[in-house]
Parts: sequence; C-alpha cells; structure tokens
Amino acid sequence: MAESDQSFDLITMGRIGVDLYPLQSGVPLAQVETFGKFLGGSAANVAVAAARLGRNTAVITRTGDDPFGAYLHEALKEFGVDDRWVAPVAAYPTPVTFCEIFPPDDFPLYFYRQPKAPDLEIHSEELDYFAIRASRVFWITGTGLSEEPSRSATLAALKARDKAGTTVFDLDWRPTLLNDSAWRDPAEARPYYTEALRHVTVAVGNLDECEVATGVREPRACAEALLEAGVELAVVKQGPKGVLAVHRDGTSAEVPPVPVEVANGLGAGDAFGGSLVHGLLAGWELAEIMRYANAAGALVASRLACSSAMPTEAEVEDLLARATL
Repeated sequence: MAESDQSFDLITMGRIGVDLYPLQSGVPLAQVETFGKFLGGSAANVAVAAARLGRNTAVITRTGDDPFGAYLHEALKEFGVDDRWVAPVAAYPTPVTFCEIFPPDDFPLYFYRQPKAPDLEIHSEELDYFAIRASRVFWITGTGLSEEPSRSATLAALKARDKAGTTVFDLDWRPTLLNDSAWRDPAEARPYYTEALRHVTVAVGNLDECEVATGVREPRACAEALLEAGVELAVVKQGPKGVLAVHRDGTSAEVPPVPVEVANGLGAGDAFGGSLVHGLLAGWELAEIMRYANAAGALVASRLACSSAMPTEAEVEDLLARATL
C-alpha cells in the first residue's frame, strides 16, 4: 500500500459494524418494533470519540461489500474519521449487532458476524506501515488477535511501530462474537496477549479482560502484572468501583465513577478510550485523564447510542463541573 501523506493523532485498528439498537427501553428484543441504526464496533467508536474531542483520527478496518458497508463509510466521514484504510471484503457481509436495553445494568448483545467478520480479514501486506509509525497514538484490540489474518497483521503493525509514540492495547476480550471456540478459553488467548503486551505502552481493560491477559483478577495485581509484561501505563476499569491507573514511574490514580442515570451502558468504554487518548495527547496528569475519561463514559451511558452519543469537550467539562458542585 502507498505511504500516507498525512499523519494522525490517532489510528485505530479493529472492529466496525452496524448497531441496530431498539428505540424502546425495557422491552425484550422479540417485542421491539423500531430500531435506530448507528455506526458501531470498538475500534471505530474510539476513533469517533477522539474525533469529537478535536483529534485527527483514522481507522484501519474492513466492511462487507454491501449497503451497510457503504453506510459505515458515510458515517465515519460525517464523524470526521478518515476512512482511507476501510476497504470492502466481498466474501463476508458487514456485521450487525442488536441489543436489548434494560437499565441500569442489563444490556444483552447479539452479534451477527457469521461466517466471519470482514474486520478479521486485514492482511499484513495491506497495511500502511509509514502511517502506523507516524501516528501519535496507535490503538489495537484483543479481538484483532483472535483470528488470522488479522492476528498476524496486528502483531506486524505493533512490531513495525516498535513502541513509537503511544501504543494502546484495548484488551477487548469478546469470545461470544467469534467463530473460534478455542479463543473462548483464556488459556488459549493469553499467549497472544502476552506477545502484544511486549510491544505496547498502554494497556486498558475491565477486570475480565485483565484476567485473560494476566491470569490475575485483583485490580492492583492486574495493574502490576501488566506493567511487568512491558507496558508503561496500566488502566483497570472496575465498573461501579471506578478506574485504577498505575504508571511505571510510580504514579497512580484511583478515580470513582461519575454518577448519571443510565440509559444504555454500551459504548461507555469506547468513550473512555477516546478520552484517554485525548488526555494522553494533551499531556495531562494521570488523575485528570482518568476523571475526564470517566465523565465521557458516563455521558455515553446516559444516552441511547454509542458513536453518535460520543461527547464534545464542552459536554465533558460541563458534567465535571456539575459533579464537583
């Protein structure tokens, strides 16, 4: 692939799809009559979240060669995310995801990624390594390691980047959306997580994901294990208990969540990720980054959608101001 003529604040690599979310809350999926259509997928959502905060972002992914794929291109461009590395794969349909909405904490997901998601068809020889190395932040996901050729492409991108700038590993372990049943066993996934951790500077995940990566579950032990594996910053999300962040230099921050009335908890983690990138690029203190990212996640949790719900700087700052009153 030709070298890029533009550098980015953030390039993400991984999942994209169409979210079809019910416009009725508290109703089982079988009884839902109307849905909203939104851009989805963790890598795409993180790029959107950072773009809403003023960052120059792009995503490396694949869609089906179908109308839903065309919709995703349009949506990315509308959100200000560069889509030059989003290509169609004729063999597989664009993934679709349904959910049920039972606030405050029950949001079952139903992934349609069969027989295989096109975002797992990223090949090493298709990557723009110059752009990957030049990006200020590069973001990869655990799902990207789950199947070939995406696994080899993800590891090749990490090796080419060689810890240049900031490289974030979203531990993102979603075994239910994959064809490979072996990946549902943490012991099968862990060696690939271990390899990826050698090449990244930041790791972020919830307790389940941290346990897959490290074999331990207690938050402080997870953070220490991630640091030992090679990262500079470990971010452990703990849901209603907030977030723990520990840096190799000894700095740490433990920040409680921002209380909101939850409408849909899906997408909050991606808003957190985009804000994490924003804070790292701004050079903020660790505790400030965590407070800001928590607030962004809370705002998305208070809204129906994921991508279109990503907050602006003004909205995050307003929530933080109200939370301190």
